[in-house]
Amino acid sequence: MVRWQLSLGRQSLAILLIACAFASVIHAAELQRTAPDLENVAYGPHARNVLDLWKAPSDKPTPLIVFIHGGGFVNGDKGQIRNRPQVKQCLDAGVSFASINYRFREHAPIQDILRDAARAIQFIRSHAQDWNIDPARIAAYGGSAGAGTSMWLAFHEDLADPNAEDPVLRQSSRLTAAGSLNGQASYDLRDWAQVLGKSSFERPEADWVSFYHFKSADGARTAAADKIMRDCSMLNLVSKDDVPVALACTVPDGEPRDRNAYVHHPKHSIAIADRLKEQGIDCLLLLGDSTDERNGQATKVVAFLIEKLQAAAPAKR
Repeated sequence: MVRWQLSLGRQSLAILLIACAFASVIHAAELQRTAPDLENVAYGPHARNVLDLWKAPSDKPTPLIVFIHGGGFVNGDKGQIRNRPQVKQCLDAGVSFASINYRFREHAPIQDILRDAARAIQFIRSHAQDWNIDPARIAAYGGSAGAGTSMWLAFHEDLADPNAEDPVLRQSSRLTAAGSLNGQASYDLRDWAQVLGKSSFERPEADWVSFYHFKSADGARTAAADKIMRDCSMLNLVSKDDVPVALACTVPDGEPRDRNAYVHHPKHSIAIADRLKEQGIDCLLLLGDSTDERNGQATKVVAFLIEKLQAAAPAKR
């Protein structure tokens, strides 16, 4: 009897090892599937102006979703999306997927970092035919800094310059839809007290100098500085002709416990949603109170973008 139990134990162990090996093969296949078709494609002159692209198989030009990573504009990388389910979610729906890097605040002011993302959209459009992308159906989303950047792209006027010497800059920077995960309402730091109320976690006025790379505190109070800051306000940029937006937040409501909760507070998303409602813009608002919901909300946001892209009219060929 003991020998029989031992033999059965060995059989169970063997089955377990085979199952683990099979799971490892499946996992490796999944990882291989998420490897981009094009990697580190330069869309601008800086070392961080690069993107990855996954092409959805299709005989016709496909819609595209662009992921913009977070990190407070001081860290993060486009590669963090690779092992998340949203890449496969898009490809399975016939939607191509891109992920971009951009300069950090040590390299450039916030107003120029936002234009890095705009240039990435313009660059992709300039290669739409080469990459089988439909230039009329491009959406963007991201987390935190990437969320705010996506909102900025969604609401900012088109940056296309038909007279630009650089052919990339002649392309449109506009989106078909946009998504935000734990994003901010504005990168005009003066708006934050209005959105969140007074807080010990708000940035002192002295930080404006480094955020926008102003030369001095006095320089932050000029008419030119005011124009720069207002142009970084997603709240200020919302207008009736803007695109559908999905906003998700997993941070608990209530008084922020720390700076992270302050920067990602749901009041940011609610403020944007309220402004969109005022303008009659299609908006999905998802609020939760657990980080466990983050991946589920990301999937819902991407599903919203896929729906809007598939419903949009394709570019005329």
